[in-house]
Amino acid sequence: MGLFSFFNRELAMDLGTANSIVIFNDKVVIDEPSIVALDKTTNKIMAVGKKAKLMEGKQNNKIETIRPLRGGVIADFEMAQHMIRELIKMTNISRSFMPPALRMVICIPSGITNVEERAVRESAEQAGAKEIRMIHEPMAAAIGIGIDVLQPYGNMIVDIGGGTAEIAVISLGGIVCNKSIKVAGDVFNEDVKDYMRKQHNIVIGDRTAEELKIAVGSAISELDTPPEEFLTRGRDMMTGLPKTILVNYKEIAHALDKSISAIESAILETLGNTPPELAADIYDNGIFLAGGGSLLRGLDQRIASKTHLKVHIAEDPLRAVARGTGIALKNFNRFSFLIK
Repeated sequence: MGLFSFFNRELAMDLGTANSIVIFNDKVVIDEPSIVALDKTTNKIMAVGKKAKLMEGKQNNKIETIRPLRGGVIADFEMAQHMIRELIKMTNISRSFMPPALRMVICIPSGITNVEERAVRESAEQAGAKEIRMIHEPMAAAIGIGIDVLQPYGNMIVDIGGGTAEIAVISLGGIVCNKSIKVAGDVFNEDVKDYMRKQHNIVIGDRTAEELKIAVGSAISELDTPPEEFLTRGRDMMTGLPKTILVNYKEIAHALDKSISAIESAILETLGNTPPELAADIYDNGIFLAGGGSLLRGLDQRIASKTHLKVHIAEDPLRAVARGTGIALKNFNRFSFLIK
């Protein structure tokens, strides 16, 4: 088993702002929203993941739904610890006569600080992990996409998750230059909520904004195959009564324009810092998109138009980072210097 003995169990975890994915034995065994439901009267965890998400925005004053990660990093240490512990329990690997020693590889944003990194490590330790290793998200995404990161060729990865957009140029098993910005899926949702409030005088929640973004979200205002208008429900700001309104993709493209421009600027800045030989490789290879944000309609076209480069969307972009983390764990001897 390489690094780990028979008596150990190894997990790869993509601890994401929006969703957390756990890989065990080369298979995705857990894919749950990164959210916890807390009973405020007893201070006990009621639910984690999908069950907790169903309560979001619909809870009473005795229940609180908490997202432990914000902007790609841990914002609530205690809740993150509970969430990681529950995710590990869901795998059922510890339910044995002699629970195995648990060792984990967790992917982290490339722009994470030492304090934030320590918070991730300590949360996993408190949740029961005996050994924790870390790998940067852009590197994990590149491995998950199928790029041979050890070769002397430059590849640009743009991983747009829930909390951060990670842009990195990778060559010879290292990150040559990178940019991490806190403009991603959560900010897109806030943009949608803000647009609906200002343009339609309707207040919507996070879940509705997410549904709207998925249903008719777009990065450009002209699509060859546009989605149908989406019936959105919310509260009228003027009357306070429930209200429904049809929203089309052009409106969402307008709402997201500023945030997408920020991602484009980060990509251009990273390209500007790329050594010329690697820039030539990127010209040949293009840019690779991963993460849930890459599923936004027309985003690849918009980035291609801005950079004049080919843009490729990863297969199953939502799980590219988790898949790469699992591959790095399985082939630890080959990728050991990428994992710290």
